[in-house]
Amino acid sequence: MIANYGYKDGSGEFFIAIDTDKCNGCGDCVPVCPAKLLAMADDEYDPLSEKTVVNVIEEERKKIKYSCAPCKPASGRGPLPCVAACAPGAIAHSW
Repeated sequence: MIANYGYKDGSGEFFIAIDTDKCNGCGDCVPVCPAKLLAMADDEYDPLSEKTVVNVIEEERKKIKYSCAPCKPASGRGPLPCVAACAPGAIAHSW
């Protein structure tokens, strides 16, 4: 399942998408996020699952446009730290 964390406003859509089927619960993405947006938790979209997956901290979900801005790729820069750290490719940003 793809869990979308974020919001949509007049300036665009700002979401971090986590594919909980791909997330293996390794947590490698959590320490590399400079804004400290990510945490490991039970899969809130599948309450019957005992799987631990990454999610965006509740208090940060309405601020990701600004929190993630310093990591957004400019010309010549590589992928975002969280995306690069995710070996299974479970994390994507919508903008």
